[in-house]
Amino acid sequence: MSLLRSIRLSDRFRRWALSTGAAGALVAGMLTLGTQPSQAAGSQPCDLYASGGTACVAAHSTTRALYSAYNGRLYQVRRASDNTTKDIGVLSAGGYANAATQDSFCAGTSCVITVIYDQSGRGNNLTQAPPGGFNGPAAGGYDNLADATAAPVTIAGHKAYGVLVAPGTGYRDNHTSGIATGDQAEGMYAILDGTHYNGGCCFDYGNAETSGLDTGNGHMEAIYFGNNKVWGSGAGNGPWVMADLENGLFSGANPHLNTNDPTVNNRFLTAIVKGEPGRWAIRGGNAQSGGLSTYYNGARPSVAGYNPMSKEGAIILGIGGDNSNGAAGTFYEGVMTSGYPSDATENAVQANITSVGYGSGVSGLAPGSRISLRATTACCTNDYLRHDDADTNVVISAVSSSSSATDKADATWVVRAGLANSACVSFESANDTGQYLRHSAFQMHLDASDGSATFAQDATFCPQPGNNGQGVAFPSVNYPERYLRHYNFTAYIAGNGGSNAWDNANAWADDTSWLVATPWA
Repeated sequence: MSLLRSIRLSDRFRRWALSTGAAGALVAGMLTLGTQPSQAAGSQPCDLYASGGTACVAAHSTTRALYSAYNGRLYQVRRASDNTTKDIGVLSAGGYANAATQDSFCAGTSCVITVIYDQSGRGNNLTQAPPGGFNGPAAGGYDNLADATAAPVTIAGHKAYGVLVAPGTGYRDNHTSGIATGDQAEGMYAILDGTHYNGGCCFDYGNAETSGLDTGNGHMEAIYFGNNKVWGSGAGNGPWVMADLENGLFSGANPHLNTNDPTVNNRFLTAIVKGEPGRWAIRGGNAQSGGLSTYYNGARPSVAGYNPMSKEGAIILGIGGDNSNGAAGTFYEGVMTSGYPSDATENAVQANITSVGYGSGVSGLAPGSRISLRATTACCTNDYLRHDDADTNVVISAVSSSSSATDKADATWVVRAGLANSACVSFESANDTGQYLRHSAFQMHLDASDGSATFAQDATFCPQPGNNGQGVAFPSVNYPERYLRHYNFTAYIAGNGGSNAWDNANAWADDTSWLVATPWA
């Protein structure tokens, strides 16, 4: 709470002094860091919204500046080793995140994202969500904070990190400035990982209750992404971009199925929701190429309480308005506007988004390639991940040029597109075709796929930069807080601390970091 209060106090002057739009962001950057602008306002998303008469009143991103003149803080991280914090800014005004600052600060330990700063100048910063209608798993009923390195990407060729929301993770601001209330018009977009989702409630970004409680129909207006079918759905099996309007996930006027809202799963997804008196819309598209499609544009839902709306003006990320925190997803950037943006303005924003070139953040793991994985812990730098011929267990052991052909083949893996998430990876044995590296009861095994969704998830890992600054780390797709680790020469998925022996925090960063090596076979 002391961090939140200090942020509020530091923002009082800006809330009094600053107007919205690019000029506000420019001054905010100078007040925050004492820097001078290096370029004039131009064509970043919030510049475009301002030009369209619907200025940003909140602008959040861990990957880049959303105004051409912004030269301030993007987000803050806290490291586990000493609980100190560090603000992560941009490389230049209007530019991309300075990921090297984070990498240096977090080297040899783990970090979480504590604050996602508002670039609009209004101080609408997102911090750890407090308890509401539901408690979170952290101390005091708060939600967890996101692992700062769990969602690596590139943007315009620059390394950056997104916000990976695992179930139990959430951010919120209940005391905002300029966010729509009542039936006021607003718009919002978010760039999300279209392959990372679940059916939990609710992976949202947008307008919510200021109390953290469900206060009734129409008290929210937020982007939802996932495949939850409890309240409503679109075509196919999902996931869908829908609107969380409280007590309902809506894909159109009908409170149930709306087949015009398609299943979408682009690796990088643009999701848009906007609303004004009597009307609202859903739009979406591929954030890497192409334009936007309109999935719905029309009357408010045909259920009491949604026309007029009763929006309250808090901002949430990764959770529902009542702090429902069972969802999963990944967020890279998003804004909220004052007023109902035109399609033309949103089309211009989409053109800007596709121009910056979002891409995957880890190289060297192309599907179809053969690799070996070498340990980086000081004890074991000649040891490689391999399956044990005597049973199904996976271990590490020394492999060299003088090793047997069998040992070399056992330590060689074929990279496959992730069985449960094509943006991630699975590892097939090079000498046991059809058998994959998978976890069961947290221990790693080599097993043949049974075609089930559970096996696919157990055999899928989402690469990110190594936790000790070397190589690559592999969090599990279905347990993203647990990483592929060797412990006492046996392989597990392990958390950084916990009740199991293999969760021991000692040497965790080293044991969970692997070098992608030339294949032995």
